[in-house]
Amino acid sequence: MVSVLDNKAKKSSGTVSGAQLSGGGTALGDIRNIGVVAHIDAGKTTTTERILYYAGRTHRLGNVDEGNTVTDWMAQERERGITIVSAAITCDWRGKQINLIDTPGHVDFTIEVERSLRVLDGAVCVFCAVGGVQPQSETVWRQADRYNVPRVAFINKMDRMGADYRRCVDEIRKRLKANAVCIQLPIGQAENFEGVIDLLEMHAVRAEGEDGRDFKTGPVPDELAEEAATARAELCEAVAECDESVLECYLENPDLDAETLRGAIRRGVIAGKLVPVMCGTALRNKGVQQLLDAVVWYLPSPADRPVVMATDLKSDERAERRNTPDAPLTALVFKIAADPFVGRLFFTRIYGGIIRKGMNIFNPRARKRERVMKIVKLFADNQIEVDELGAGQIGAIVGLKEATTGDTLCAENSAVYLENITAPEPVMFIAIEPKSRADKDKLVESMKLLSDEDPTCQVRIDAETGQTILSGMGELHLEILVDRLRREFRCEANTGRPMVSYYETVAAEGRASYLFDRELGGRRHYARVDVEVIPRRRGEGYAVDISPPARRKLPDAKLADCVKQGLTDGILTGVLARYPMTDVLARVTDVEITEDETATDVAFRTAAVMGFREAALAAGAELLEPIMSLDIETPADYVGDIMGDINGRRGSVSEMTMRGEMQIVSARVPLAELFGYSTVIRSLSRGRASYTMQPGEFAVVPRTVKEQLLNR
Repeated sequence: MVSVLDNKAKKSSGTVSGAQLSGGGTALGDIRNIGVVAHIDAGKTTTTERILYYAGRTHRLGNVDEGNTVTDWMAQERERGITIVSAAITCDWRGKQINLIDTPGHVDFTIEVERSLRVLDGAVCVFCAVGGVQPQSETVWRQADRYNVPRVAFINKMDRMGADYRRCVDEIRKRLKANAVCIQLPIGQAENFEGVIDLLEMHAVRAEGEDGRDFKTGPVPDELAEEAATARAELCEAVAECDESVLECYLENPDLDAETLRGAIRRGVIAGKLVPVMCGTALRNKGVQQLLDAVVWYLPSPADRPVVMATDLKSDERAERRNTPDAPLTALVFKIAADPFVGRLFFTRIYGGIIRKGMNIFNPRARKRERVMKIVKLFADNQIEVDELGAGQIGAIVGLKEATTGDTLCAENSAVYLENITAPEPVMFIAIEPKSRADKDKLVESMKLLSDEDPTCQVRIDAETGQTILSGMGELHLEILVDRLRREFRCEANTGRPMVSYYETVAAEGRASYLFDRELGGRRHYARVDVEVIPRRRGEGYAVDISPPARRKLPDAKLADCVKQGLTDGILTGVLARYPMTDVLARVTDVEITEDETATDVAFRTAAVMGFREAALAAGAELLEPIMSLDIETPADYVGDIMGDINGRRGSVSEMTMRGEMQIVSARVPLAELFGYSTVIRSLSRGRASYTMQPGEFAVVPRTVKEQLLNR
């Protein structure tokens, strides 16, 4: 029998680069910054809990159903059994420091996954052995692709009825277009799942005891010997195809040894050419130690990642930042959280240099110097105070005043800024107001703190009604935000019913000229502004610009700022129904000034706003609505009724596939038509169908719907 404690003491296989020490005395090559990502209910949090237990970070097995997990520490998370905010934890395995982030799976909290993957070096993608590749699986995979994050796949819940390892691997290859290679095979499935076959060492691994802490190795079962030999041959071939240094050895002897395979798999994963696939059941404590080994062996350290590209603040030219502590300080604030004891925590990834307690750092966006009052390493909702954070490390800073999510922190004498974190546009909103006058200021301050923490939480005042509008990514997201206002911030509020967030855009190019010539307060105000509005690609957002000829005619930069502010105001207030505009470029092409004393801020700002509105109307203003990608899993008997209902909701079916005995109907449906859909789908299928949905894109609303919205 092999004890996990003995297993941890073994020397790690495969060499790891990066002997240089990061802050705190840890070698860069000994750090793993990883995230656990997946579709909702695939078992991310349970897998994370087992990782912490086997790594000796906790001394009991947390359970989502019992509400005693470490990473789901919020009251709302424990009540609902879901992850809402990403939680960062540090643990050790095989002498390596693992900075682990457990992320949400629900689509309403996708920004948590986005900003976590932005700062991570590797990811563990968890898949349900029954559900396979699900909609949110595809979303998080695309997010990982966007940031070139190497990953390993863990097929969880092998003990469940309907588990199918091979089908899951095929779906990873086909739906995610990944070069998935099996490094394990399951021994049995569903209630017969016993353990795994390690294809590198060619032996069986079976966990023993209630907590799975001990496991034993043995020969491959006779009935699986042929399948294992075939799978190992496929593994050797796949590795040789993507690693030229192994190809020559493979041609001489196709049966590569475990050490050669391990090193080649590591290189393939870091290069993004391979995705090793493993399996187990986190709930039954099987396969997680082997997953931890894979994290250490195959996922990159900060030293293995490419140099970080930044933009020099003064020259606007691209600048490289090495992942070393002797490089100029470069760090990214990827998350902000409110702590009842220390105030705001600024979650930070250090890309170069060292941040020390008490030092001054520079924020290039705010153009201000700030002082670091305290540095902590994180263990979910607990903190351990440290003196410094070095290159490759993830931790939290206390004491910053001006920083927001996506800000760069750097050395003032070598100021650069990193690529920001982009948040998706909200798709739903509610009107919110304080229950009493005494709560008014408290509500404003509380919502500001929430929007600082969560970029997808947006707050605005409706200029027409004076109402405060709280926007988010869905009904659950808004429900959680309101619940947090009441519980965490002790702020009682009344809310309206959730409504869809529409946007406005333009269908073509449009131009207009607006002349503002009035006498106000005994003084003449004169300005003429020519504006053109140009549509942008869907999803690009809005932009404002002043052409060089127009800029040269403006006497000072202050007036140029007024013109830009006027264009921005016009975009944010819309031209049809006061919805914000998106995917438009507003450009001032010409201005006219008579005398310097008549060229006032009021004149140019007003002329810019009105000129934009006239140009946008001339460009054919349209309304956009959020379209959701809907995946319905249903018995075949109910497919007809469900498709008829989708058509009645202005939806369209894009694909139909079979998963075992269940039919998967993929469709695109406007969000406005999906309120209360969970009740309808249960009624149509007698409770046997289920669905998941996620934001797809924004599309122009049909003319009849547009007229209804404008007349509402």
